[in-house]
Amino acid sequence: MRHAPSLLILGVVLAGAGCAPRADAPAPAEGPPAPVPPPATATLQGWCGKIPRAANRALPRAPIASDWFDIVEAAPGVYAFIEPQQFQEAVSYLIVGTRQALLFDTGLGMVPLRPLVERLTRLPVTVLNSHTHYDHAGGNWEFDRILAVETPYTRANMAGFPHAELATEVAADAFCSGAPAGLDTAAFRTRPWSATATVRDGDTIDLGGRTLEVLHVPGHTPDATALLDRANGLLFTGDSYYDGPIWLFVPETDLDAYDRSMARLAALAPGLRQLLPAHNSARVAPDRLGAALDAVRTVRTGRVAPAVRESGGRLTFTIGGVSILTAQPLLDGQAGDRTRGGSGLTAWP
Repeated sequence: MRHAPSLLILGVVLAGAGCAPRADAPAPAEGPPAPVPPPATATLQGWCGKIPRAANRALPRAPIASDWFDIVEAAPGVYAFIEPQQFQEAVSYLIVGTRQALLFDTGLGMVPLRPLVERLTRLPVTVLNSHTHYDHAGGNWEFDRILAVETPYTRANMAGFPHAELATEVAADAFCSGAPAGLDTAAFRTRPWSATATVRDGDTIDLGGRTLEVLHVPGHTPDATALLDRANGLLFTGDSYYDGPIWLFVPETDLDAYDRSMARLAALAPGLRQLLPAHNSARVAPDRLGAALDAVRTVRTGRVAPAVRESGGRLTFTIGGVSILTAQPLLDGQAGDRTRGGSGLTAWP
């Protein structure tokens, strides 16, 4: 999707937003094939020994605690909800203004997030996802005000994902210290949700004392979104960049679009103080954007060999301290179906 940039101040629109949960809906029909196993680079090969990560350990603790989430203050008025006990190490961010707050991603959906959010702020809260892979929208159903990028891919993912597609995410070796209390690992799925309003590239969200710019940065997924807090020098990157193997292997990934999006983000680096990614470390130096762009361009030349070959045709390259996990069909220029949705776990047929 490409729209001309527009200016949309959402302060009034979001004023009535809240956190009342939606009524549960029936599980979606079992449809997609079972995914390939998690990448070897993300399993228990030393991962547990890295948590809490040094960057997260250095951040101030939030005034609340959780048995599942590691909650830290990533920047003034910005709380990171890290899920370090599951190999995805998903990170969601509560961004607090003076009139309202925005929750950028809702995590894995394995433990309720809304009660913790409500302990940190009494302001109305609106959700926006960095993209709609399962590990970033798992808790969407808990909230009644959700913004979304308008794409067929996003609409398809609103149905949630069945257990068959997520079973590897709750296998014993997906956890560092076991599954969270109360989680039914034999039936785990993500619940349906729906958007109450849409956003597009160039829109702004006024939280009161803090303005966020919406950047549509397709590539990792068709609906990949970043948030720019220009005044405070913060860029919320979603999965476009994070410290760790950057997943660019699923059929919905578009490497040409990713190149363009990363070039756009890297150009912002001189004006940034911190990156706030959606996995692993909750605060990262801005110069990593340029390193990631250089790495993916080097991979695409075809002149470097992968460091690791994995199941499902996946290839891991490590260049300049950046790991890229991609797939040969994408490197060959093939395009998957970018309208049918995807959990983030499926492989090429």
